[in-house]
Amino acid sequence: MQWGVYIHIPFCRQKCFYCDFPSYAGKEKLMEVYTEALCQQIEIQGLSFRQKWGKPATIYMGGGTPTALPPQYMAQVLQAVNDYIGQEIAEFTVECNPGTVDAAYLQLLRAEGVNRLSFGVQSFQDELLRRIGRIHSGEEAVQAVKMARQAGFSNISVDLMYGLPGQILADLQASVQQAEELSVEHISIYGLQVEECTAFARMEEMGKLNLPSEEQAEVMYDYMTTALPELGYRRYEVSNFAKEGFESRHNRSYWHDVPYLGLGAAAHSYLAGKRYAATADIAEYIAGIKAGRDVRALEEEPTREHAMEEFAFLALRTAEGLSRQAFADKFHVELDSVYGEVMAKLSEQGLLLVDKAGCRLSKQGFKYGNVAFAEFILD
Repeated sequence: MQWGVYIHIPFCRQKCFYCDFPSYAGKEKLMEVYTEALCQQIEIQGLSFRQKWGKPATIYMGGGTPTALPPQYMAQVLQAVNDYIGQEIAEFTVECNPGTVDAAYLQLLRAEGVNRLSFGVQSFQDELLRRIGRIHSGEEAVQAVKMARQAGFSNISVDLMYGLPGQILADLQASVQQAEELSVEHISIYGLQVEECTAFARMEEMGKLNLPSEEQAEVMYDYMTTALPELGYRRYEVSNFAKEGFESRHNRSYWHDVPYLGLGAAAHSYLAGKRYAATADIAEYIAGIKAGRDVRALEEEPTREHAMEEFAFLALRTAEGLSRQAFADKFHVELDSVYGEVMAKLSEQGLLLVDKAGCRLSKQGFKYGNVAFAEFILD
């Protein structure tokens, strides 16, 4: 059975100003006991699922900043993965902050079975990095990618952002050019969203957040969606572009209804059509694991309508779109009987392309995806 594993490392050296993820700075004293608890959970739950479903196709370690873990703790986690979940995983990704790795750390990752890296670069301009609270410089990001190559990695992704405070089109163009010159295989580009309870949200309330206008951000969006395919990076999902054969297999599983097991504090799981979330409180997670309790809670018992909505939303994020056959196989009902009117309306508006195989977002649909997604909500 195809399935995946997500491992959450909730530590970071400094909280980025835009970040609302469950990650914490200044918790270094908890790293050792967290590592012990995580390895215990990997042994118990990871082994159980491996015995039931076989070796997973993908593993993704995210955060936080996984590479904020000192190398000795990272080595323990990777050893537990190899011992209890499996070795030679087809795609094993670790998220990295360029400011937290050196050659030895990257060599450790590669030696222990990691075969894909995702660098949170965001920008190669130092001033922009400072404004968003990143701990690395543009040159450190360049050197981190080069060191990863020397360590033997042939599948590297970088994250970039647009719509940042003070950012202009030329900044984004320079970052895209730098990523292309580094010959990375995958590029994720995200528009800045000011989330509640972040430093940027507080700055915005005080009138101190100098963001590009909507028109400027739209120009940046148009640039990336045109330039990246011209550079050989095919858009296969709303925010993701890859050279042929280097699409993120793990992320694709999220969009195509593949189950996954979440391990670690704040980790989410999708199992038997239900979604679970582990406690985000690190101390509570550690205590729960040590006491042998299940640290996960069912997020919500999904209704059939909610399951259909989610299935449609996730599939439509991809270039392939929503398959008639997959929908029928999943829900035992024809796609047109549920969404026929919606598909016709969005097709007429130029946001959706409809054919015998199913439907997918048009170029305009990708740009205004939230408008299209809203139409797939079932009353």
